[in-house]
Amino acid sequence: MIEIGALAPAEGEAAIALWRACGLTRPWNDPHADLKLALATPTATILAGRLDGALVATVMTGFDGHRGWVYYLAVSPDHRHAGHGAAMMRAAEAWLRARGVPKLNLMVRGDNAAAIGFYAAIGYDRSDVTVLQKFLTDDAG
Repeated sequence: MIEIGALAPAEGEAAIALWRACGLTRPWNDPHADLKLALATPTATILAGRLDGALVATVMTGFDGHRGWVYYLAVSPDHRHAGHGAAMMRAAEAWLRARGVPKLNLMVRGDNAAAIGFYAAIGYDRSDVTVLQKFLTDDAG
């Protein structure tokens, strides 16, 4: 069974390698900066899923003061379809509940039917919202 706990700082590079293997990184998001900020911020965390001590799953979660968010849910391709993703989401939900967070949101790219199906299967509903963005740095996007 997967063991879930806080990501150790020494596991940072392994987490980023997992995110890359799962296709979660994008050129305009620096995963090193995302990891560093989540680990340094009391309203965020990165949870690690381990099998026999090896990192096989992650989820980054945090609270913006209004709702919880999830990012970087990743399960190693070699360990998928064993319930690890659902276990990681339950752990993220528990982390947020323990902090009194009333609602959890997440974003899935519109063309990622597999992820949308996964989240629907574990009880997440589509929300009728449009996400808008604006890069605030010259080197983004």
